[in-house]
Amino acid sequence: MNFKDVLQGRRSVRSYKNKPIPREVAESLLTAAEFAPSAGNLRSRKYVVIASPQMQKVLAQAAFGQSQVETAPLLIVVCADVGRSSYRYGDRGSLYAIQDADAATMCLLLAAHELGLGACWNGAFDDALVREALGLEEEILPTAIISLGWSDETPLPPYRREWKEAVSWIE
Repeated sequence: MNFKDVLQGRRSVRSYKNKPIPREVAESLLTAAEFAPSAGNLRSRKYVVIASPQMQKVLAQAAFGQSQVETAPLLIVVCADVGRSSYRYGDRGSLYAIQDADAATMCLLLAAHELGLGACWNGAFDDALVREALGLEEEILPTAIISLGWSDETPLPPYRREWKEAVSWIE
């Protein structure tokens, strides 16, 4: 698959087949995530991989009942390591760590699509509940719960505005 096809074909998939994702596939997604750009090359991000149905149920509750969080064969929680980035960048470190985590999330989603997996970036959740459930340290901020699985649906392309609507040129 070429990059344009990956980029244009990726969709948020929320319905998955009851088929596990092999560990080596998950590892390849994490490898792709780590190729994302990073402020100061600090790699101020962490990942928690979850295949436990009990933990998925807890995270689904923290995610305001989003069913795909509970039913996906695999979850990857992407976190910003605010402490790591703030050590070098002070107050801006929290922003840079979040940017690092978000860039990694996008690389992970594109890699999942390229491998034929369905995935959804779940951003609506209670940070404190997720942090507590996963035993994360105070300076680790969960930024995304990625639900992953072999797609059981084919979502239609969403409406996309013209890029020109979002651009200003200063010459």
